[in-house]
Amino acid sequence: MRIRKYFGTDGIRGRVGKLPITPDFILKLGWSVGKVLLRYDSREIIIGKDTRISGYMLESSLGAGLSAAGLSTALTGPIPTPAIAYLTRTFRASAGIVISASHNLFDDNGIKFFSNEGRKLSDEVELAIENEIEQSFTCVDSAILGQTTCISDATRRYIEFCKGTFPSYLTLKTLKIVVDCANGATYRIAPNVLRDLGAKVIAIGVQPDGININKNCGSTDLRLLQSRVIEEKADVGLAYDGDGDRIIMVDHLGHKVDGDQILYLIAREELYRKELKGGVVGTIMSNMGLEIALRELGIPFARSSVGDRYVLEMLREKGWRLGAENSGHVILLDKTTTGDGIIAGLQVLAVMLNNNTTLYDLCSDIKLFPQRVINVSCSRNGNPLESIQVQEVQSKAELELKGCGRVLLRKSGTEPLIRIMVEGDNMKQVTFLAQHIAHVIKTIV
Repeated sequence: MRIRKYFGTDGIRGRVGKLPITPDFILKLGWSVGKVLLRYDSREIIIGKDTRISGYMLESSLGAGLSAAGLSTALTGPIPTPAIAYLTRTFRASAGIVISASHNLFDDNGIKFFSNEGRKLSDEVELAIENEIEQSFTCVDSAILGQTTCISDATRRYIEFCKGTFPSYLTLKTLKIVVDCANGATYRIAPNVLRDLGAKVIAIGVQPDGININKNCGSTDLRLLQSRVIEEKADVGLAYDGDGDRIIMVDHLGHKVDGDQILYLIAREELYRKELKGGVVGTIMSNMGLEIALRELGIPFARSSVGDRYVLEMLREKGWRLGAENSGHVILLDKTTTGDGIIAGLQVLAVMLNNNTTLYDLCSDIKLFPQRVINVSCSRNGNPLESIQVQEVQSKAELELKGCGRVLLRKSGTEPLIRIMVEGDNMKQVTFLAQHIAHVIKTIV
């Protein structure tokens, strides 16, 4: 299959004002998407966005391109990525588009796509879109230009959907919850979902100004949430990323609970309730501690490539329903079609209530191995991982771990970064090896 030029593991993403995130390119992208989807007799597309200031510019460009191709658009305004997957299905739309760069800071943005089934577009469709981008721009006749409408109740529809995934026999009235919305797309939704279910909610990261999304807050920076949970003597903290498809949690003592732990808690609960179908899917980044804990329960475990699209692909191949990345993408196919931070968090809260215990105690049966992740900036085109020097230092690090750990080097599919992950049973050794590998890579890039 031809290598994709613009699409990464999660749509198209980059720095605003630089290709491909420029108004003219997004105009052409919208037109190209429209031309490809018309082959499937598509007519209407739902478009949502997060709270980045650039979202308004890109929304206009994208809509204009789709209109020129003959497709109409329905706008939702700021709303989480998984909400677009849901609304695309419920409105029987041809596709859904989200303008977001997920966990990145405001000066990045991107475009994500969902099929009419609420799933990521296939590689074949993405390649067809890229091929269309190379063609000359044309415009349909005025009489068949696409039109634009707004979905005025999109937020309320999604709130009710999220609440519907929480067990009807439970209430959150006994819980005090701090929720960090990263000044992103969940800022109006997550606090209301939790309050509607009875929780006492302290909401932070709910004052987006277009440029503070993910800045020192949310799932990528837990410090504010951790201190607030302890200060408020809260039962639990929930942190989302800018577009709401990730969740990281904090227990009442301020300890981080990541996607691996969340996956384990939900899988174990489903096993005990005889509701688990098959096994669960993680990624090559998933902690070895997760694999060991699941093995002790007799739960099959498989690893996919990094990226929620690859977790989804493996789940469909195996006929399983539960998967996650340690970064906080948690996929519950019995609840929805894509990773959803709000819905995943609700399921963990249900586990806490069903077992009448704390998040801290629930996590006591999974022991994560020390893991150090370092990111090194690189060009989007070069790949230092092909260097003999890097391959040699990786091999030496693996020998030093003596079979009691892992070294994983990969080029990010969403940012111009080399991600270095070293895992083992000694944090001092793991940190030293990760830093040494990072130093070698920095001498090459």
